[in-house]
Amino acid sequence: MQELNRDDIERIVDKKNEIISFKCELQETLQKAMNEFVEQHPNYDQYRILQAAIAEFLMHKGFQNRDLTRLYIGKMFHRQNVPNRF
Repeated sequence: MQELNRDDIERIVDKKNEIISFKCELQETLQKAMNEFVEQHPNYDQYRILQAAIAEFLMHKGFQNRDLTRLYIGKMFHRQNVPNRF
């Protein structure tokens, strides 16, 4: 798989209102854990969890962008006043 660099990520961030679908394989234990979590927390779904996880990973790896931070906070804490720009 090709690695994204900062320029690639910035182009994605610039397309704030576009949604890109992708297919990925999950280990069975990860999928079971995610399904159990969603059952216990109905305000979350698999898309919200994955978006928050990817945003958190990028922030921990040093990518700093205000829109990414807003996305992460919005997905993790489900604040209505934080715009979802992705």
